[in-house]
Amino acid sequence: MEFEVNGVPRTADVDEDPVAVDVLRDRLDLTGTKLVCAGGVCGACTVQVDGEPRVSCLTPAALLAGRRVTTAEGLAGHPVARAFAGQDALQCGYCTPGFVVEAAAFHDRWRAEHGRTAPGRERIADALAGHLCRCGAYERIFAAVTAACTGQYDEEADRDAAAPPRAEAFEKAGGTARYTTDLHPEGLLEGVVIRSPHAHALVRSLDAGGLPLVRLLPPDGVVRYVGQPVAAVAAADREAARAAAERVAVDYEVRPAALDVRRARAGEGPLVYEDKAARKQAPSSGEGGLGLPAKWEGNRRGPVSMSKRGGEAVRRILKARDKAPGRVVEGLYTTAAQSHTPLEPHAALAHWTEDTLHLEVSTQAVQRVAQLAAERWDLRPGQVLARATHVGGGFGSKMGLTTDVVAAVELSRLYGAPVRVALDRDEELTDGGYRPATRIRLAMAADAAGDLSALAVDADSDGGISVGGSVAALARFMYGRAPRRLRDFDTVTNRPPGAPFRGPGGPPLCWALEQAVDEMAHRLGEDPIDLRRRWDGNSKRRALYDWAAALPVWTQNRRGGSGRYRRGVGVAAANWLYFVDPATEVELTVEDGTVVARCAVQDMGTGARSVLRRAVAEGLGIGEGRVRVEIGLSGSVHGPISGGSRTTPSLAPAARDAAEKLRAALGGGDVASRLDSAHGTRVTGKRPRDRRGFALPFTLGGVAVGRGFTGSVQVAEVEVDTRLGRTRALRVWNGISAGRIHEDRLARNQCEGAVVQGVGYALYEERRTDPLTGRVLTENLEDYRIPGIGDTPEITVHFHQEGFEHVPGGGVGLGEVATLPTAAALANAVYDATGWRPYDLPIRPDRLLEGLRT
Repeated sequence: MEFEVNGVPRTADVDEDPVAVDVLRDRLDLTGTKLVCAGGVCGACTVQVDGEPRVSCLTPAALLAGRRVTTAEGLAGHPVARAFAGQDALQCGYCTPGFVVEAAAFHDRWRAEHGRTAPGRERIADALAGHLCRCGAYERIFAAVTAACTGQYDEEADRDAAAPPRAEAFEKAGGTARYTTDLHPEGLLEGVVIRSPHAHALVRSLDAGGLPLVRLLPPDGVVRYVGQPVAAVAAADREAARAAAERVAVDYEVRPAALDVRRARAGEGPLVYEDKAARKQAPSSGEGGLGLPAKWEGNRRGPVSMSKRGGEAVRRILKARDKAPGRVVEGLYTTAAQSHTPLEPHAALAHWTEDTLHLEVSTQAVQRVAQLAAERWDLRPGQVLARATHVGGGFGSKMGLTTDVVAAVELSRLYGAPVRVALDRDEELTDGGYRPATRIRLAMAADAAGDLSALAVDADSDGGISVGGSVAALARFMYGRAPRRLRDFDTVTNRPPGAPFRGPGGPPLCWALEQAVDEMAHRLGEDPIDLRRRWDGNSKRRALYDWAAALPVWTQNRRGGSGRYRRGVGVAAANWLYFVDPATEVELTVEDGTVVARCAVQDMGTGARSVLRRAVAEGLGIGEGRVRVEIGLSGSVHGPISGGSRTTPSLAPAARDAAEKLRAALGGGDVASRLDSAHGTRVTGKRPRDRRGFALPFTLGGVAVGRGFTGSVQVAEVEVDTRLGRTRALRVWNGISAGRIHEDRLARNQCEGAVVQGVGYALYEERRTDPLTGRVLTENLEDYRIPGIGDTPEITVHFHQEGFEHVPGGGVGLGEVATLPTAAALANAVYDATGWRPYDLPIRPDRLLEGLRT
């Protein structure tokens, strides 16, 4: 077949009837065309065929014969690509090339018909409706498309004079950024994981018929969920590897499975873990490991208590229930499981050379992966080199030695060749991680003065075979010092394990606590913001309450009326711990007049490269064009994990310290004039200690808990269709208190994306499993619904930049606190609109309609 690609004649063999995406990626090496869903749902593989956008995962390659095909690489100079870079309309960048291809076609049509007028928000949303961004960079995408259509990017500016906010923006917008899934070293084999079809079984034997095979079973040989890895094989391509996997015979002794969480919570049904030794295998769904020890009773673990005068809290609630029931709020709140579903799946490429293990891996913790790999395979630290050049999202699910890494390493050693293991979308949505579902029973009492008198929270986390849920514990840190009983439980079942997800435990706690506070305000006849301001002793959040209370949308009459479409406004607040990696270092080396900054950190879309570039340039007083950042390599100086909102407050101060040391080494003064003659000069900066130290005198897994809490206060406006039961998020105001903002545009992007993920949590996302078999039913991006650009409310971000003056650099992380209260704010807005309170998340149409009828 002959066709034209990006203006160049190409040929391709299509005898085996491949789809277009495979030809473009695997044969022509145009990896900007990303394969994500394989079902035409996400838009990441979009290309233009004779100027019209098409999803290449559903387009037979034979249909491209004689046609003109344009990929993201062919649009690198287009105004839309420049606008995406200039407006920071991206984060991890994995979906970005598909957006650029579609938006470029829209731009060309729009300009031909309307000139440089601005398209409305709805027109842009309609044009890009077939595209998904899990990072939630939709607000910036609206801005980029508008800017391009109005001619702001018609002329290509000099890149040094008009550098985009994000260091790698041009590569991501132009489709040239290479992720683990894009690499094709010579001799590469593709690995496939064989997974259990049973929810609970003992694997008695494996027969590969002579094929080389890697076992991935736990030590006891028992699989405990449908989709659990059993073994892995490799072949020259994925189709051949799948065929090889089909030939592997696994002999299972099927056992009874615990699939009903209600029965498991009640102590009924078969055991998931039959003894203490088996329980030690339980993975953790919390960011800090399994946390405090707890008792087990059957399939229930707990309680883990973070109470503060818990007995007194219970007595006060019981007394108030009897004497002043109007000042007691009680409720049972539930949340569904929320899948991480990063658009780049879990992926690892391993290759052994002599005595060194090389890893290319999609991870949030490149140095940690190297350390864990060295421990597992009994290697010296220097014998493992892990690299994560670009990472297509993670959100907490890519923090350790995951199955893809283990399988790739073992297969590479077995086959003596480089091997990549990348999960398919159904594998990602089955075994890639999710925020556990929760069942939260909450009781709250106010005293005669309207102050918080007592709080009790029992939270039960439903994370399949995983444990370590920490939801109730977080209520210890909000709303003063009133007595509170806080107990966390885990109920285990034979379903896939949960994993830490952006602010672990925070969104479900806010869902319950912030609705209860809202209800208490109505009981007391008090404005919900005023009550929070009075109860909350944090001065940083008090400034956010003042900002929120002054918003015109809050001061106007809010209750929704009686028509079909009703509008309401709600508020919710949250706080989050301040974490930092105090061992972080940044190395600066002068190379041919350029300052090269190195650190073993990775960038999954949060902007680590940009933070380093800006901090070094400002510290040296030089242009950012003279700073080159090299990250994502485990052999560099120590860098933080991208998790727990610790990355920026760890990196930026270390970079400034390194800049000060380099300035001193060059004699001070005008550094720029000395760089050309300073080749080879090298210094290492360290992250200075906070003034007055940290909140705890020790670190936890290398992470310190800093003094002070970040804060978020969000106001949301919704429209409820009372006939169809649909809730539409219209606008969200996201107030953030995290001190000085190091990169304003990138920080706003993070906070906007956090709101989008919160909208998904509130309204759409619901991971489901078959109650009879335990199989995950929401295993594709049609059945598991994440927000699209048309679901995005208008988002305003407000930063309160005071309160962290004791921190070097004056600012801390904000990626997690920015998403915690969103779902609760939307729920409170639904109540304001309809008078019905949603206790079960997501706020589905059927639930809303049933609530309005009762």
